[in-house]
Amino acid sequence: MQFIQGKDRAQSILFPESLDQIVEADNEVRIIDLFVESIQLSDFKFAIKTTTEGRPAYHPKDLLKLYVYGYLNSIRSSRTLEKECKRNIEVMWLMKELVPDHNTISNFRRDNEKAIRKVFRHTVSIAKHFNLIGGKLIAGDS
Repeated sequence: MQFIQGKDRAQSILFPESLDQIVEADNEVRIIDLFVESIQLSDFKFAIKTTTEGRPAYHPKDLLKLYVYGYLNSIRSSRTLEKECKRNIEVMWLMKELVPDHNTISNFRRDNEKAIRKVFRHTVSIAKHFNLIGGKLIAGDS
């Protein structure tokens, strides 16, 4: 009986595919990237910390992209988001192969809770503007 064979893991590749070629053109991470790059962080009052000493900080837009990805894919844990940065090709593309520590992700969430809520409200207003949602109340009783 014949089976489909995988590639030899030790085989060298002459022309490896780039992450941009691997991630499909209609993948949700491209929409997340486009959306976050289109907003002004100052309009939502994000805490932007800059320092000339020590290691530079991650850009808040990069951390916001990761948080939005986690929200859309039901990933709430900062530790799980950190793992996804190392193993999920979509997240590698979205984060440009940055791997923030779980403490960094958690601190970003804690320090920018109100700003993140405003961003999500903004997504709803965009959806209403393009008639993607009706805004009608539907209630059910179990």
